[in-house]
Amino acid sequence: MAFAIDGLVSGLDTTSMIASLMQVEAAPQTLLTQKKSSAEKVLAALQALNVKTASLADAAKTALKPASWDARSATSSAESVTTSATGGGAAGTVTFSVDAIATSQISLSASFDDASDLLRGGSSFTLRSADGTLTEITPTGTDLASITKAINDSDAGVKATAVRVAAGDPPEYRLQLTGTETGTDHTFELLAGTKAEVEGGGGTRVDGTLAREASNAIITLWKGSGLGTETTFEQSSNTFAGLMDGVDVTVTKVEADPVTITVGQDEKALTKLGADLVAQLNQVLSEIASRTKTTTTTDSAGKTVVAGGLLTGDSATRALQQNLLSAGSRPVDGLSPSTAGIVVGRDGTFTFDEKKFAEALAADPAAAQRMVMGVAAAVGGVATVASDKYDGTLTQKITNHESSIRSMGDQISDWDRRLEVRREGLQRQWSALEVTLSGLNAQQSWLTSQLSSLSGASA
Repeated sequence: MAFAIDGLVSGLDTTSMIASLMQVEAAPQTLLTQKKSSAEKVLAALQALNVKTASLADAAKTALKPASWDARSATSSAESVTTSATGGGAAGTVTFSVDAIATSQISLSASFDDASDLLRGGSSFTLRSADGTLTEITPTGTDLASITKAINDSDAGVKATAVRVAAGDPPEYRLQLTGTETGTDHTFELLAGTKAEVEGGGGTRVDGTLAREASNAIITLWKGSGLGTETTFEQSSNTFAGLMDGVDVTVTKVEADPVTITVGQDEKALTKLGADLVAQLNQVLSEIASRTKTTTTTDSAGKTVVAGGLLTGDSATRALQQNLLSAGSRPVDGLSPSTAGIVVGRDGTFTFDEKKFAEALAADPAAAQRMVMGVAAAVGGVATVASDKYDGTLTQKITNHESSIRSMGDQISDWDRRLEVRREGLQRQWSALEVTLSGLNAQQSWLTSQLSSLSGASA
């Protein structure tokens, strides 16, 4: 590494002189760095546009799926009965009465002030399910916390809660056991004793008191029709899966009046298909507009300066904009997309008129679907051509810019090495000059002293 050699002999500011020379030498690198910075900004703009264009392509694919148009909504005439439509089912109605709801078993132990009494002198419990399955539960201790934790941590399908029922020292508790599943096929008994003891006919029941019996949910279809069609449907769950094709129904309380479930097209979901498509289309067009917008400024000399946006003049961006405008407004089946609420404005942006779409959907659902799918196919095709991850026009532009930026980065690094060599060379030259000047000064001093001695001898 070179050292500062400022004017040791010459008195010159050689460091500043070298810095000035290096600034001139580095001019090509400076221009290259500025060019790389500009290219990186263009790359970022292209990447942002490509992301939005890919999102438009995805929205178009969704709108083109027939399954997307099979969306169904189900409504209930009673707040206590909820519905969940999975789609694909036919429209229709069904009426039924809710005669009972499914509940889980809740049972209680006798009161106690010492939790170890629950174990009846043993160390384990065994839970017997309705189907005869035995699950052994062994607490880590005989205290109340250990017992409830052991039951709750087991996979026996029962949760335990300690409930204080009397004050005192010590207080009295009862152990509440609640089944995690509803229905008469999920009853249980908790017995003190090991699994082997219970299998052998032993074990003492701990939860001897029922606070709530397990029960099934019951609904009656076509109740009171008088035509022999009345049908009772009983099950352990409160959710009647597939009661109608593609529709699940959940009951939460007994209803005195008949409940009607109505299934039809999910207009909100269908409207969202069109709205999302138009929103994504506008995002792409808005991104293009902002990246190609020209700005007018005034320089220090008072002259007007007009500058284009980062993507102004970019052929791929311009083609994408023109093609999307054409695709979004192209007639489908001889009709304008505006008949289904897709309208292009004079400013080159699209709007989605939900009211107009709802009217078109009500008048002719198939025609409204064909219109949205037609627009989706057109704009989706344009978006895919631009954003395809392998050979999209925007993708290729991005790849080329990335390659160019890497090349410029390599060139800048080469310039760093080249300039460092040049700086060291200049420092060596100036250092050699100082050394030479120092030698000349020494010779001058010697000659001067010799001449002075000759002059004295002559005198």
